[in-house]
Amino acid sequence: MKFNTIANSRLKLSQIGLGTGPLGGLYVESPRETAMQVLEAAWQRGIRYFDTAPFYGFGLAERRVGDFLQGKSSEDWTLSTKVGRLLKPNSSSSPDIAAFVNALKFGAEFDYTYDGIMRSIEDSYARLGLTKIDVAYVHDIGQFAHSAEMNEHYLGQLENGGFRALDELRSTGAIKAWGIGVNDVAICHDIMARADLDCILLAGRYTLLDRSGAELVAQCGARGVAIIAGGVFNSGILATGATEGAYFDYQPASSEIKARVATMDDIAQTRGHSLIQAALQFPIQAPAVASMLLGVDSVDKLQSNMNDLVQPLPDSAWADLERHALQG
Repeated sequence: MKFNTIANSRLKLSQIGLGTGPLGGLYVESPRETAMQVLEAAWQRGIRYFDTAPFYGFGLAERRVGDFLQGKSSEDWTLSTKVGRLLKPNSSSSPDIAAFVNALKFGAEFDYTYDGIMRSIEDSYARLGLTKIDVAYVHDIGQFAHSAEMNEHYLGQLENGGFRALDELRSTGAIKAWGIGVNDVAICHDIMARADLDCILLAGRYTLLDRSGAELVAQCGARGVAIIAGGVFNSGILATGATEGAYFDYQPASSEIKARVATMDDIAQTRGHSLIQAALQFPIQAPAVASMLLGVDSVDKLQSNMNDLVQPLPDSAWADLERHALQG
C-alpha cells in the first residue's frame, strides 16, 4: 500500500481509504457482523485511512469504526469524520439527501456555527470512544445539499464562527487538519477563497465519467490542498455499467449518460480490462489525489475492488476514455 502525506506532512493517508457510509446502512441494511468483517478485511489489505460521519446511520458508522479501531495503536491509522450536522434523539428518520436502513434512532439538524462544530466534534469523540480524530470535514455545504437561500445562511454561520472553530480545533490538536466533504465543485472554490483548509473530500466530481472537478484538482495541487476522491462509481453506473435501472448522481441515469458509459465500457474491454478497473484507477493518477475512498458493504466487493487496482490499464486507453467523459 502506498502512503501520501497531507497538511504540511502532519498526516499520512493510505492511498486507498475506506468510506463507511455503507457500514451505516446506506440504502441497504448493514449487519454489525458484516460491517466488522469489512473493516477487518480493509485492515488486512493495508488500508489505514478510515472516513466516517455522524450522518452515516445517524451515529452507527462512527460507533462501528470506533469499536474496530479500539484495539489498534493510534499511530497506525488515520481517521476523518465530519461536522455540519448535529444528531438529535428522534424515533423517526429525518428527510435528507440519503436514506439509511435500520439506523440509530436519531435525526440530524444542520448546524455550521462555532458552537455547533465544537459540539459535533465532542459528540463524535464520545461515539467513537477514541482518543484522536485526525481530520474534520465540513459536510454537505453547498447547493448540492441546500437551496441557494439556505446555503447563504449556512455560509454565514461558517464565516461568523464555524471557520474559527475549525482553526481552533486544529491549533489545539483536537484535530490535525480540516477540510470540506462535498459533491459540489463551486463551493470548493468558494471555501478556498475564504479559509485556510487542508483538504477536500470531493465525491463524484473527479471520476472516469465526471471530470467537472479537473480544474479544481489542478488548483489544489498547486496550492497544496489535498484531494480525497470519493464516489468514484458515480452512484453506481460505473460499477454496474449502462444497465436498466443504473444510477448516476443519486438518480436514474439518463440515456445520454448511459450512452457515454456504454462506450467507455467498450473501450476498456477492447483493451482487456473492465469498466470497474478503469473507474478505480482513474482518480489516483493525479498527484493532488492523496487518497481514494472505497465505499463497500461486503468483503467480496472490497477484495474485488482491491484486486482491480493492481491490473493497470495501458496509458493509451485514458485519452480515448476522456473523450466520452463529462467535462467541467
